[in-house]
Amino acid sequence: MTDQARSQRLQTLALSFGFWTLLALSYALSGGLAAISEGYPPGWLRNLAWNLGNFWLWMALVPVVGWLGRQGAGRGWRRFCAVHVPASLAVALAQMLVHLVVFWVLCGPGRMPGVHTLGQYVRMEFAYSYHLAVLTYWIVLVVLLGMESRRRLRDERLRNAQLETQLAQAQLQALRMQLQPHFLFNTLNAISALALADPLQARQMIARLSDFLRLTLEERHAPQVPLARELEFLRCYLDIQQVRFQDRLGTRLEVDDDTLRAAVPNLILQPLVENALRHGLLAKAEPGHLRVAGRREGDQLVLCVDDDGLGLPPDGASEGIGLTNTRTRLAMLFGGDARLELQRRDGGGTRVELRLPFREVAV
Repeated sequence: MTDQARSQRLQTLALSFGFWTLLALSYALSGGLAAISEGYPPGWLRNLAWNLGNFWLWMALVPVVGWLGRQGAGRGWRRFCAVHVPASLAVALAQMLVHLVVFWVLCGPGRMPGVHTLGQYVRMEFAYSYHLAVLTYWIVLVVLLGMESRRRLRDERLRNAQLETQLAQAQLQALRMQLQPHFLFNTLNAISALALADPLQARQMIARLSDFLRLTLEERHAPQVPLARELEFLRCYLDIQQVRFQDRLGTRLEVDDDTLRAAVPNLILQPLVENALRHGLLAKAEPGHLRVAGRREGDQLVLCVDDDGLGLPPDGASEGIGLTNTRTRLAMLFGGDARLELQRRDGGGTRVELRLPFREVAV
């Protein structure tokens, strides 16, 4: 047993002992005050011995009642009654007899008229004490079953929350795995095309792809990373694209320093930039420019990806895999607290604006 489990067990025993002792003291006080109000001596010691013996015995029997409760729980009323009706009669009888014997040994008959032996005392107290013991058994049983039901409900809720978290993590991982091959295949196709035409550029792309994959593997289990780390991924990706397109592509990063510690979903910018390149810039005959900006607005982090490409299609074509997966990841991580918007820029091109709750993490 670990120290924590031992400490928790001792705490539970102490609370149980305190509860039953306070209950006994309250009954002893009530009995003494009732005797005083009726003009009799309070008999504090006998009252205290009677109630402490009674309730401490029930405290010792609580594990037995709990074990019996587990035997009949969840198996129908017939099984429940078959277990607890005879058990309540037997346990109550045993508790009552032990209680009366202990009280007789400690306190004797007192001033009870006509009571000189233990047998006479048991016969006198039998009806009242046995009825009370049976009633106490059922009260203890109901309380224990209620506590067990509450514990099971709490454990079920905890398991459901853990399963939901695991499911969300699995879904996020699946989305990331869907994005990475998408980028990887495009890059490998570009390397294949350059292998014969320009071997030097192909080697440069392989080196940058290696850096990108290394960074990806280092953070493969992190659903969120600091923005500074995300920008490292993005620079590796842009370096690869810069080798591919040379002077046809100009890039600029304008991210405020006070946002570098902000938590962002891992690999959230790369699909947005890839979308801008594929659907906006690469179809242009002349060179294109890409700008990635980040700033803080109150309790929000705002990330923008601007391009001066062809702009949004007029027919409202459906979004590609990158934007669709990005929206899904945002919904799973932040619910309605994050949003992704596509806008036409006044000077031509497209702006993708991403708004997230601003939360800082260690860089």
